[in-house]
Amino acid sequence: MSVTYFVYSPDLLQYSFHQEHPFNQKRLELTLDLIKNLNLINSSQIIAPRYATDEELSLFHDPQYVKTVQNADQNKVELLSNFGLGTEDTPVFKNMHEASSLIVGGTLRAAEMVMSSIQGAHGVNLSGGLHHAFSGRASGFCVYNDCAVTIHYLRKKYDARVLYIDTDAHHGDGVQWAFYDDPNVLTLSIHETGKYLFPGTGDYTERGEGQGFGYSINVPLQAYTEDESFLEVYHTVMTEVARGFKPDVIITQNGCDSHHFDPLTHLSCSMRIYQEIPRLAHLLAHELCDGRLIATGGGGYDIWRVVPRAWTWLWAEISGQKLENVAIPEDWIARWQPESPLPLPNTLLDPLEELPIMPRREEITSKNRLTMEKTLLYYPKLG
Repeated sequence: MSVTYFVYSPDLLQYSFHQEHPFNQKRLELTLDLIKNLNLINSSQIIAPRYATDEELSLFHDPQYVKTVQNADQNKVELLSNFGLGTEDTPVFKNMHEASSLIVGGTLRAAEMVMSSIQGAHGVNLSGGLHHAFSGRASGFCVYNDCAVTIHYLRKKYDARVLYIDTDAHHGDGVQWAFYDDPNVLTLSIHETGKYLFPGTGDYTERGEGQGFGYSINVPLQAYTEDESFLEVYHTVMTEVARGFKPDVIITQNGCDSHHFDPLTHLSCSMRIYQEIPRLAHLLAHELCDGRLIATGGGGYDIWRVVPRAWTWLWAEISGQKLENVAIPEDWIARWQPESPLPLPNTLLDPLEELPIMPRREEITSKNRLTMEKTLLYYPKLG
């Protein structure tokens, strides 16, 4: 039985741009409280994050960029904009470096626990998954890229082959470009097409370059994709890619902004996909790499109705606890309903009668299937 660790500290809530910003880390507090209310965690499983050192950050990030983040409060707006800071998406906030490096350190802490365990441990850092940041530039609410730093750490310290799986509705661009020419890191991103959504990348033709050709896998989904089509793509592509690549460790980015409630995206999935996404990742980790699995968070902008439920499914699956469509505890609803601008859900899954009906379902499914076939057509049969 694998040990599963949950990285958390109230200090992680300090990654906060401003009150009206869509990226709201209160979702971490909401999620952990729901997990506790469902008796899915004990205190021995919760471990504190640590701060990433400058040396660790520089495994991926340009030292000049790190220095700019450290001194962001004193820098002029013109200089900051050269580094993607001080923008509407990624404004400067007090102690930004400390808050950001703690998130990176949280994912590194999860990686350390996973790689040092002889039992094939699992580690979860829901504050992580900041997949848009580049080596020398912030982007898309992300200051530092904890996933890219951690993959570099795993490559340097353990010479590990890393499979990175990203199911955020937004393309995992920062991680993809970081390893675009590296055959020891395979990035798989299943996301909404960038035709109308940030960051506008992630076409199936983005396959890597040089020795890394074939090791970047993208499946851009049509807007208004529903559960059945999403899961068909996910199960088919991920199973073939993971078994072909044979990783030493798996990192997952578990953005939960593909739900039809999410205010920033155009997919139309339900909570059902958040049952299935971690289930397959968990199975493949045990099948292929002795259970070594590191799970991060990511996007998710309906922090009241979607994120806590989605990440509760993630934790339950990875920690080996079976859940049905259980009722959400009344104590959790009573605590948070006064703050929520919307009625909170009563069950962990969405009632079928409340799911939207997409009139173009067959057309969308057909287009997604064609994209998937094109993606796999050019995927090298690794062995």
